[in-house]
Amino acid sequence: MPNIKSAIKRVKTSDKRRALNASQKSALRTAVKAADTALVGNEAETAAAAFKVASQKLDKAVTKGLIHKNAAARKKSRLAKKLNALTAQA
Repeated sequence: MPNIKSAIKRVKTSDKRRALNASQKSALRTAVKAADTALVGNEAETAAAAFKVASQKLDKAVTKGLIHKNAAARKKSRLAKKLNALTAQA
């Protein structure tokens, strides 16, 4: 544990940021997983809605600095590919 006042403050703020980042990243993973499972099913409308939510969360995570922009683009691309295949099938 640090003794210097500024170092103590830095530990507190970094713990707070870490907790916030962890919760946001968890929500992101949940949204992506929900979209992925919706895309496996046959409901095109629910899959499209889940894809929209996941896409928004991915974009938000990039602006917050949680994930790299290329990682978000890759995940969105893979989800969009599955959505397009589902809508073409229906």
